Amino acid sequence: MLVDAGRQVVMPDLRGFGDSDKHQVDGQYDAVAQGRSVLGLIDELGLDRPVLVGYDIGSRIAQAIAKAQPDALGGLVVAPPLPGIGTRVFGERAQAEFWYQPFHKLLVVEELIDGRPDAVRAYLLHFWTHWSGPGFEPELDQLVEKYSVPGAFTASINWYRAGAGAVAASVAEVVPEPARRIGVRTSVVWPEFDPLFPREWSDRLDDFFSDVTLRFVDGVGHFAPLEYPEVLAEEVLRLG
Repeated sequence: MLVDAGRQVVMPDLRGFGDSDKHQVDGQYDAVAQGRSVLGLIDELGLDRPVLVGYDIGSRIAQAIAKAQPDALGGLVVAPPLPGIGTRVFGERAQAEFWYQPFHKLLVVEELIDGRPDAVRAYLLHFWTHWSGPGFEPELDQLVEKYSVPGAFTASINWYRAGAGAVAASVAEVVPEPARRIGVRTSVVWPEFDPLFPREWSDRLDDFFSDVTLRFVDGVGHFAPLEYPEVLAEEVLRLG
């Protein structure tokens, strides 16, 4: 839809994911460091104030870029996680979902999963079926192939080992002064069936964004680009 509307689409693999580098380098996997790489790509490609789209980890990185260099962007289209969770992340329901984030910090994860295709498939299948909306059927073969390469799974969880997960971010969350809120025009799309981020957690967006709209998307789950790409495209076109 974006290409048909005459928009250029760039889809980089973030550090540690997909076909990106998988160097085990401390300090290069949090939102700020990942954001520097995305900004470098924007500059290298000569993009003129693009609209950034992100969900999950990509959402957090897009928000970090909007804080650091708002003038470099024309807008944000982001799905959860969003700020405003606060201490609600410690609730019983939330902790039943976020167990994987402290788990990823344990070295035993590498022994149990890294480089083992069957274990990678079983682990990914849990999340892709549990976090998705009704009727969504994940295609995992390509993911399993990429993340079964020795070292690839470990690289993909370095985000959490850098202390950048939603739990850690929520613990450190501070409501900014109005002048320090994200001022980039922002569209938040919030799915109906995401067990990690219930819709009632969308109630504090105005504390963190000065120009934000909220759109609820029914019938879908966590995996925004695959479950509701047309909604993302509509919001990009609206902002750009």
